[in-house]
Amino acid sequence: MDIITVDNLVKEYKHLTAVSGVSFSVGRGEIFAFLGPNGAGKSTTIGMLSTIITPTSGTAKVNGFDIVREQTKVRRSIGLVFQDPSLDDRLTAQENLLFHSRLYGVPASEYKKRMEEVLRLVDLYDRRKDVVKTFSGGMKRRLEIARGLIHYPAVLFLDEPTLGLDPQTRNLLWEYILRLRREKNMTIFMTTHYMAEAEYSDRIAVIDNGKIVALDTPAALKQMLGEDAITIEGENNVALKKELEEKFGVKVREENGALVFGVKDGDKFLPRLMNELSASVKKIELRKPTLDDVFLHLTGRKIRDENAPSGSGPRTRARRH
Repeated sequence: MDIITVDNLVKEYKHLTAVSGVSFSVGRGEIFAFLGPNGAGKSTTIGMLSTIITPTSGTAKVNGFDIVREQTKVRRSIGLVFQDPSLDDRLTAQENLLFHSRLYGVPASEYKKRMEEVLRLVDLYDRRKDVVKTFSGGMKRRLEIARGLIHYPAVLFLDEPTLGLDPQTRNLLWEYILRLRREKNMTIFMTTHYMAEAEYSDRIAVIDNGKIVALDTPAALKQMLGEDAITIEGENNVALKKELEEKFGVKVREENGALVFGVKDGDKFLPRLMNELSASVKKIELRKPTLDDVFLHLTGRKIRDENAPSGSGPRTRARRH
């Protein structure tokens, strides 16, 4: 049963089409990811689904409610963790939660129970009376997730949930997110430009320039490439390349002083290669397709920006989409 349905959703600004006719659905209890670079339209789409941004055209429903005609019902159905910090750091953790629970109409008789539950879920109950400005970046992010949960939403939107966090804190935060899914069967819709983060999803929509260019499971997206990559470096790359192409019928390209080619079932091909190759080899590596390879295949470029070097988190806060 789908909890989110989107049909030809468009958002246009004066000189820019931020989202260009996207259509997709998200199943109840699913972890669904928008994967794409900064400026791809990820945050704009979440903004429309959470009723913060009015779409130019198209329709969408969240928990059965139309995002334009039934905004109040949509808002009561969702939790939202923004890309940028939105806590009041002059208040304590429990005061931030109390303010949010009143906005969402959580019954006063229920608040204490829910506050303890969500803070224990993210391991912050012992810090509930501490002022938020004393928290680390990771603790603040966990508190924002707790705040987004206190009214028991049907869908939790996470817009770049680990932006600005170090790798260790990102991993810990994902432990809490996966625990949410496991214990609450909650639908989680996130945006990210981190490949490793997207791997946690049940399905990924690859988005670029406001359009969805592929949508499937992480495994299926990688399988669409059909080949594993073998990188090999020899004593004489000219002779090695000639032998590879003539003996094994592969198409070889040169890359950073090594030779690279693709084959199906690389783990089965590698023993044959080593047994039959006569040229001298200094180094050989087998690599399965990655989501980075998928994005390169679909768009002709890799997900890279000045704030998110390959294999690491952002060093400065990325701009909004």
